[in-house]
Amino acid sequence: MISEILSKVYIGSLNPVKIECTRLAFQKVFTQKDFEFLGQKVSSGVPDQPMNDRETYEGARNRAINLKSDFPDGEFWIGIEGGIENINHDMHAFAWMVILNKEKQGEARTATFVLPPKIKDLIEQGEELGHADDIVFNRKNSKQKDGAVGILTNGLIDRIKYYEPAIILALIPFVQKDLF
Repeated sequence: MISEILSKVYIGSLNPVKIECTRLAFQKVFTQKDFEFLGQKVSSGVPDQPMNDRETYEGARNRAINLKSDFPDGEFWIGIEGGIENINHDMHAFAWMVILNKEKQGEARTATFVLPPKIKDLIEQGEELGHADDIVFNRKNSKQKDGAVGILTNGLIDRIKYYEPAIILALIPFVQKDLF
């Protein structure tokens, strides 16, 4: 029996949360296909903490483009970028997902939520969201675990559950091929 060669899905991060949310989303969308999920470190071309919607989107897109260039043997290349933006004196957190294959691009953004003032103050002093979470909640490496969304919802929505629907939404052009 000849072993099946798995299609490769490259994710522009080594963060296990981003790899797992991608795996879960792909398993739900492509029920008849098996993939190999490969996290890779690639440049986003934006600051480590994107400070607005445009920077966050560009970071996700740049990651996907850089993956496609660096790892051309893939079937899909995915950039995931978390960001923040000040809106009406509140700081909102969200993430962009950009998915490329050889012909198309899909994209989606997560829901947003407001960050507490203590975290907002630390970010305005130059901290990344994940580090600000760790300081305020006395934790270590929360961005590779439940993240701000998990901490603030008391575990009802962790980062995997938060990112997974946006990955599914970004896959619409690849599922509804006749419409795109």
